[in-house]
Amino acid sequence: MNPFWENEYVQTAGYYSVVILCMVLFLAVFEFVTKYKNWEEIKKGNLAVAMATGGKIFGIANIFRHSIMQHNTLFTMIIWGVFGFVLLLIGYFIYEFLTPKFKIDEEIQQDNRAVGFISMVISVGLSFVIGASIS
Repeated sequence: MNPFWENEYVQTAGYYSVVILCMVLFLAVFEFVTKYKNWEEIKKGNLAVAMATGGKIFGIANIFRHSIMQHNTLFTMIIWGVFGFVLLLIGYFIYEFLTPKFKIDEEIQQDNRAVGFISMVISVGLSFVIGASIS
């Protein structure tokens, strides 16, 4: 292989670039599945949305961290990262399903910080479980 592509700095920049692109794509997916506009709510100062979105960002980054550590090709890292994201997304829907007394999205949009905090912790916690299971 070309020594250029084997350079640690080049590999780090490659992983970084791909993860940033995936993060933007995955945040767009989360934006699509929620009933509110994340960045508009954050701009208005909605702390519940900021916490929930921050948890999603951390969760995605943590999943990719584990994926990078366990796989030595960019393609394999992407596949496992996408799989981990899908599991994180499923966790979001399970959280919504397990709280039938109120709608998570509506509570977060209304700046219910307790719900936003729990949403953040669920995303972070699930990302550790998903990351640990990536092999």
